[in-house]
Amino acid sequence: MATYITLVDFTPQGLSNIKDSPNRAAAFAEEAGKLGATVKDLYWTSGEHDGLFIFDAPDEQTASAIVLSLARKGNVHTKTLRAFDRDEMKAILSKTQ
Repeated sequence: MATYITLVDFTPQGLSNIKDSPNRAAAFAEEAGKLGATVKDLYWTSGEHDGLFIFDAPDEQTASAIVLSLARKGNVHTKTLRAFDRDEMKAILSKTQ
């Protein structure tokens, strides 16, 4: 499975319902599981972004579906990055000259 990191920023709608955020996060993790993904970690943050989550998905299509399903609810904007662990990075670097 591939790993992804998604940065989250609350929309005005998400901020107006901020007290529901932990419950929405739990529902999100459950929905991701139904699509074959695993939410590994989920954090609320201070600073430039309001939160992030790290998840594993079997392919890019599933990862995109998960993030789009979350964003279409209107509570957050997202930015998703593909993450590589140490072994994956070693394999990538072995292909460079």
